[in-house]
Amino acid sequence: MKMGLFGKTHDKPPKDLVNEWSLKIRKEMRVIDRQIRDIQREEEKVKRSIKDAAKKGHRDVCVVLAKEMVQSKRAVSKLYASKAQMNSVLLSMKNQLSVLRVAGALQKSTEVMKAMQSLVKIPEIQGTMRELSKEMMKAGIIEEMLEDTFESMEDDDDMEEAAEAEVDKILFEITAGKDSPSGNGTGLKKLFGAVNVHLSGRG
Repeated sequence: MKMGLFGKTHDKPPKDLVNEWSLKIRKEMRVIDRQIRDIQREEEKVKRSIKDAAKKGHRDVCVVLAKEMVQSKRAVSKLYASKAQMNSVLLSMKNQLSVLRVAGALQKSTEVMKAMQSLVKIPEIQGTMRELSKEMMKAGIIEEMLEDTFESMEDDDDMEEAAEAEVDKILFEITAGKDSPSGNGTGLKKLFGAVNVHLSGRG
C-alpha cells in the first residue's frame, strides 16, 4: 500500500520535498566546513602558545593548552563524522527519488533514521536537523525519534594521556627530533630536557 501521508501533511510533492531537504543538508555541510576551519585556525594559535610555553619551561601551561588541542581535535573528528553521515543522507535522498519514479511514493529508511538520530545532537546544525527530522517523520521516511540526551563524559585519565602525547608531539617538532627521547621514554620530562638543551645550544 502506498503512503498517503503526503496528501495529509504536506502541500508540496514528494520530489520537491526531497530536493529541499538535500539543499538544506548541503547548506549545513558548508556550516560544518566553516566550523572545522575555525577550530583548526584556533588549534594553530594554541600550538604556537604551547611552543612558547615550552621554550620557557612551563610544563603545566603546556599540558593545559594541550588539553585544549585534544578537545579541538576530537571536536573536528566528530564534525567530519557528521559530514559523512550527511553525505549518507544525501545519497539516500537520491535513492528516494529513484524509488519515487518507480513506486510513486517514498520509502521508510532505517539508514536515514540512524543518521538523523546522530545529526540532531550536533550543536552547530541541531536546529535544521530537528526541523528536517520532523518533516521526514511526516513524510514517512523515518519513525519518531526518542531523544538520547546522555552525553558520554570524557575520561580524565584518557584526557591527561592524550594531552601529554600532544605536548610530546609538539616538543618533538621544536627539537626537530634531535636529542629527543624514544617513544619508550617518559615523554614530557625527557622532552623538556631536550628542548632546553636544544634551545640553549642556539644561544
